[in-house]
Parts: sequence; C-alpha cells; structure tokens
Amino acid sequence: MHEQDHLSELTILKGIAETLNEGTDLTLVLNDVLAKLLEVTGFETGWLFLFDEKDEVRMITSRNLPPALLNETEQPMCGNDCWCVKQYEDGRLQKATNIIECKRLEEAIKHKWGETRGLTHHATVPLRSGNERFGILNVASAGKGRFQGEELALLEAIAFQIGNTIKRIRLTEQAKEIALLEERNRLAQDLHDSVSQLLYSIILMAKTGTVAGDKEKNSEIFKNIQSITRHAQAEMKALIWQLRPKGLEKGIISALAGYSEMLGLHMASTANGVVVLPAQIEETLWRIGQEAINNCHKHSGMREISFDFTFKPNLVEMVIEDRGCGFSYDAQVDLPSMGLRNMKDRAEALNGQFRLLTSQGKGTVISVSIPF
Repeated sequence: MHEQDHLSELTILKGIAETLNEGTDLTLVLNDVLAKLLEVTGFETGWLFLFDEKDEVRMITSRNLPPALLNETEQPMCGNDCWCVKQYEDGRLQKATNIIECKRLEEAIKHKWGETRGLTHHATVPLRSGNERFGILNVASAGKGRFQGEELALLEAIAFQIGNTIKRIRLTEQAKEIALLEERNRLAQDLHDSVSQLLYSIILMAKTGTVAGDKEKNSEIFKNIQSITRHAQAEMKALIWQLRPKGLEKGIISALAGYSEMLGLHMASTANGVVVLPAQIEETLWRIGQEAINNCHKHSGMREISFDFTFKPNLVEMVIEDRGCGFSYDAQVDLPSMGLRNMKDRAEALNGQFRLLTSQGKGTVISVSIPF
C-alpha cells in the first residue's frame, strides 16, 4: 500500500472513531456513522442489520436505499431470508466478504418492486467486539460487482470500531439499569425504615386510644398521631420527589429550591453564566444536590443550605455548603457514608470531580465539577 493511501485510510478511521465516540444513543450513533462512512469512502449505499437476543434481524439504519428495497408492500429489508444473514447465522461470515449477488435485490428485480439504481452486489461485514457478534454492515455502489481487498480491509476495520461502540453503549445501558435498580432498592429501604415505622407507631397509638378512658390522655394520643402523620406525609413526599423531581423541567436550581422548601430548609443560591445543560448532567446534579439537602436536613442541625453554580461553555461547577455541625473526615480514607460515596460515583461516572471539605463543628462544603 502506498504511503498516501495509508494516510488516507488512517484519516478515514480517525473520522469514523470521532463520530462513534460522540453519542450514547445507539440508533443515532449508527445512523451518523453510516452517513460518515459513505461520505469518506465514496460508496453510495449502506445499511446495518442488528440481531436481538432471539436472533431476529432488524435493519437499524440505512442510507440511500433504492426504491425497490423500500417497497412498503413487500418490505424486502425485513426478515432473515437472505444470503448475508444466513452466512452470519451459520457462522460462515467471519470477515468482510463480497456477496456475489444480493438476494433481496435479485427478488426486487425479479418481481419488479421498483427501481434498483444499478445496485446488484454488496460487501458484507460482521459487526463484532472480541467474540461477541451484534449484526452486519452492508455497503454497495451502482455497477460495482466486486470490492477490492483494500476496500474490504478498510470496511472490516470500521466494522470493528462499530462493534466496540455497540458493546460500549450496551454496557452503559446495563450499568444504568443496575443503578436504577439499586436506587429503587434504596428507596424501598428508606420507605421501610422511615414511613413504615411511623405508620406502625400511629397504629399502636390508635390502639391505645381505643381502650383509654381518660379524655385528657386520649387528646394527647391524638395530638401525637397528628404529629407523626404529618412527619410520615413529609417523608413520603420526599421519597416521591426522588422518583420524579417536580420542577426539574424549570431548571436544576428551581428543582433543588423546591425540594429544600419541602423539607423545611431555606436554600440560598447564586448562578454565574448561562448554559443549557445536557439532560444526563442535569439529572446527576439533581441527584447529588438532593442527597446533600437530605444530609443537611437530617444531620447538620441547620435550616439553611447554599448552592453556588458556575456555568461555563463546557463545564458546570456546583458548590454546596451548610454551616452545621460538620463531622470528622480524613480525605485519605473512604467516604464515611453510602450517600456521599454515591455522590462521588455519580460525578466521576461523567468524568467529573467530587470534593468534600468538613470538620467537627465547622460545617460541610461539597464541590462538584462536571465537563460536557
């Protein structure tokens, strides 16, 4: 291979890699990378098949398919009945391969499903990462009956990149599902530990009230029931907020202020700069801020908390402070509570930083910075 050709191939692979690293939505990423692939290679048409856990094939995205393959009545791109899919299923498709003639196109020509724009053949490449297989990349051009070895090698290198990206995105989605399950389990435990215990206390008091003959004693019992019921109601509202934060659609500061108010705290806030935050970062800041508010409410002994935000074009910083009792903390050892560790993990999951400054009797400062 000539040096110029080698440099061109590296440029193509670099451009593809940049496209693949930009997103987390699988369908959008594959759609963008297919468009980029055709742009940089000069091939005219492409489509991607992915297989589900039942080995059912689905065309996830395509570019410049001819009318014959888009026939709404016949739907020729649906189903497993074609040569490239059969080779994939029986294990023969291990590398980039020339398909002598496309069965879907052959059927379209035979039954006159529409214009094929001169397409008769395509190259097929398996999408995989290590030993895991995910689907097929097909590429075609009008009048092109055979792809050269260099072209197939390039397509194979691109397919490996795509396969690795599919695996990365799926692992990220699995991690989110695990995190969601852990969050639900934590909420269930909180529900049991707080609201359930309060309701049990109400039941016992009500039972005592039914047998007590002293009106003054009964009055005191019902006052206690009223107080505990209000406490239980506040706890329940807090748990519901954790599931669906009211006011987040109005911005992170509004949501945190509303949550603070619901727990009986006054929140002071400042904001420097204006920027529209990605949804994932806004959600992460909400969860971290929410945990800090909970800690202030339960442990600080203060009714005030402050949030200072700095919004930059590619970075957001959030500093949370309360002037409460603080606690002993050694930065050389692990964070002392699950809540604080979760806050740190959330920030670092987005390549952010988490810092904690506190000492006994001198309040607590939490600083979070997240790039985007």
